[in-house]
Amino acid sequence: MAPLSSSTREVFSEAVRAVLETWPVLQIAVDNGFGGAFSQQKAEWMVDALQQYFTDNDDLQQDEVEDFISELMNNEFDTVVDDGSLPQVAQQVCGMFQQCEQGRLSEVREQILQLNQKTTSSGRAKATPAQTSQDEDDDDEEEEAMDCEGGSAGASVSSTTVNDHHHPEEEEEDDGWTVVRRKK
Repeated sequence: MAPLSSSTREVFSEAVRAVLETWPVLQIAVDNGFGGAFSQQKAEWMVDALQQYFTDNDDLQQDEVEDFISELMNNEFDTVVDDGSLPQVAQQVCGMFQQCEQGRLSEVREQILQLNQKTTSSGRAKATPAQTSQDEDDDDEEEEAMDCEGGSAGASVSSTTVNDHHHPEEEEEDDGWTVVRRKK
């Protein structure tokens, strides 16, 4: 197919940004600094990298996009996405790219608007581990120690509690990787 025009490319870039900004896995990785001191900049760079990936490759399949996003998360945030959200993110981005190729920009803009409204109404995702009865006693002290106020403009930093009690399967995974799992 013919390359996207500059205005179409801008709409697609906005679409990618909207999808990634509403993806809880990336929000948690950024808010908790999984990518180091430049986590926010890495998330912004991911938008450009993903948009460029579509520009440079013809006829991408959803699984190829999933693999690319997974690789970005692994390389930039040391995060293995294991919550089942990756296919949904890839499907959204692929669908919006196809709509942009077909010139259906008003539909893409409407989806961007819906995603942005979802972000403002629901807020940011928070990483909070499940509590056990032993954790409740130490909860106040741990939250005080981990409480982070402020942050960059428009971004809220979630406070998390540290859980010193590991499950056996977590100990086996203690190889330096951060695993994001689906809520049960």
